Amino acid sequence: MDEVAKSNFDFQKIIAVVGFSLMAIKFIAFYMTGSMAILTDALESIVNVVAAFVGLYALYLSAQPADKSHPFGHGKIENISAIIEGSMILVAGGLIIYESILSFINPGEIKQLDIGLVIVAAAALVNFLVGRAAIRKGKKTRSPALVASGKHLCSDTYSSIGIILGLAVVYVAMALGYDAVWLDSSIAIVFGVIIGFTGIHVIKQSIDDSMDKNDEELMEQITALLNEYRHDDWIDIYKVRLIKYGHGLFVDMHLILPRDMAVSESYEEEAQIEEAIKWKFGEEVEVSVTAAPCTDYFCRYCDRNCFNRCEDYEKHLKWTPDSLMNPYMHNPPRLVIIDGSLNNDR
Repeated sequence: MDEVAKSNFDFQKIIAVVGFSLMAIKFIAFYMTGSMAILTDALESIVNVVAAFVGLYALYLSAQPADKSHPFGHGKIENISAIIEGSMILVAGGLIIYESILSFINPGEIKQLDIGLVIVAAAALVNFLVGRAAIRKGKKTRSPALVASGKHLCSDTYSSIGIILGLAVVYVAMALGYDAVWLDSSIAIVFGVIIGFTGIHVIKQSIDDSMDKNDEELMEQITALLNEYRHDDWIDIYKVRLIKYGHGLFVDMHLILPRDMAVSESYEEEAQIEEAIKWKFGEEVEVSVTAAPCTDYFCRYCDRNCFNRCEDYEKHLKWTPDSLMNPYMHNPPRLVIIDGSLNNDR
């Protein structure tokens, strides 16, 4: 288990312990108050705990080294884990709505609401701090499982805040002699819907990652890095592809080099690109560079001294995320390629 994977795994242990502790505290608050809204919060915490242990196993499996059956490693399990967590969030939202409707039809007695509010508020604060830390760490280490766990905790926090505000209104109304028990269940229904939408968002993001949807932010960083280290021998780069698997990253690209460059020199250029990317994103990155020799059409985009030049230099090709992701070699705008299949009509 490498250093980054171990760090993620250890942090997920903290999430699991915190989640279990807060779940117990919230159920105590429910039994003290009888509030349906607080039960809503406690039920979501069950999902948090189960999801935390699912994420823990996913991070453990993700950290296992590549083997014959999984040459790119086991990082994709984190996407599966995130889908499971999102599904559990969605189910929790549905259960909350169901229980709240039953409570709305047959409302129970609410008591000791002031103590319950303090307990839920303290739990929400802890959830938020741990959740934000998990998201930051997950994004830094490119761990979908850790990001999903963090979003899970934050969604729990946001629902807790809404519940606290709503129950504060209930508390004031009851203190003034009004019957506001129905509002308790209404608040729970609203936040059950919000929690459900959070689950859908997590599932969608996880499916996108599983299908290797382009990470625009990551592509922007790769583009900036290549432009920063660019020099005259790197005439053009195209067909850049990024694949994320857990905290690992695979970068593939095609590089146009001068046609008179020796194989050993070509290897050094490829090594420079790999070194720059690993310096930025860590040693867990795999880089594949396919080098190809330039043609006469690239003379106008190359300003190096060359005996093979057949056209004056005009400008460098501009590298943007869109141009780098182009699957085809960047042909000059005045170049017209005639389809040879037209000759078949003769």
